[in-house]
Amino acid sequence: MTQKTVSISRRTRQFAVAALLAGTTWGASAQQAVTLLNVSYDPTRELYTEFNAAFVKHWKTKTGQDVTIKQSHGGSGKQARSVIDGLEADVVTLALAGDTDALHKNGGWIPADWQKRLPHNSSPYASTIVLVVRQGNPKGIKDWDDLIKPGISVITPNPKTSGGARWNYLAAWEFAKRKFGSEAHAKDFVGKLYANVPVLDSGARGSSITFAQRNQGDVFISWENEAHLLEKEFGGKVDIIYPSLSILAEPPVTVVDKNVDKKGTRAVATAYLDYLYTDEGQNIAGKNFYRPIVEKFQAKYVKQLPKIKLFTIDEAFGGWAKAAKDHFADGAYFDQIYAKK
Repeated sequence: MTQKTVSISRRTRQFAVAALLAGTTWGASAQQAVTLLNVSYDPTRELYTEFNAAFVKHWKTKTGQDVTIKQSHGGSGKQARSVIDGLEADVVTLALAGDTDALHKNGGWIPADWQKRLPHNSSPYASTIVLVVRQGNPKGIKDWDDLIKPGISVITPNPKTSGGARWNYLAAWEFAKRKFGSEAHAKDFVGKLYANVPVLDSGARGSSITFAQRNQGDVFISWENEAHLLEKEFGGKVDIIYPSLSILAEPPVTVVDKNVDKKGTRAVATAYLDYLYTDEGQNIAGKNFYRPIVEKFQAKYVKQLPKIKLFTIDEAFGGWAKAAKDHFADGAYFDQIYAKK
């Protein structure tokens, strides 16, 4: 399956009404500075550094209000837990819907239907999983099945704490299931893969550092955007390998209702996420190696983000709730696999 394309027209919003619902007035909000906290996952630092600057400028021009945007980054699962435990995020931009769902299930921070509030299931950009190897690919790694060969050291983070790691795991699982024909063969394949993993970092950026800066491993299973950042930063030292099959990763975004209503930031937080869907937001996503969801920006960045065969979490695993239960819950497939290491 190739990446889905959608065309999204600019949505008009009545920001004055949203501001009123947030417990403030439009005139007062234009004069009083506001601070937002975006709690995100590991590899989005560069994306949101650029996007935040663009939004601050846009919002100042539109309303006269000064906005400061703070960022928090870490493994997606750990970040969700931090918000549940009281980190006052105005918005979360996590790696997967399952981590975001946890905010509803553990304290009702967001409504159950949060994913219906923004286009494309509240995922304003997409990504996929690729393989990063040393320059010249000395181990001859071409696809997922090369990762289980003896003597291949694989770097990937811990799926118990990292959303990116879960995408990695599921991409490998589905490749093996399709190639070898059964769940049992897929489980055996992924077990052999993790037997080649020397260390499980808590998040994707930590694994990136392990591979690129500490020079551990022969191959790094990576977010596509992180792979391109490594290629850019360590030019001539790493190569990107696109496997024959990978997963369409759709990181979602949402306001954290309990926090924005308490802090009076709903209007600005809502506008912040809306801006990800605008032409400027989509262009910034593409520049930072995320796959835009708007077709014209997909076309603009197709050379650096090529079309490849992708499958979705829904078609392969029945959605995130089922995948989490089957693979990542205590005692599920990952625990069974890793306990044997």
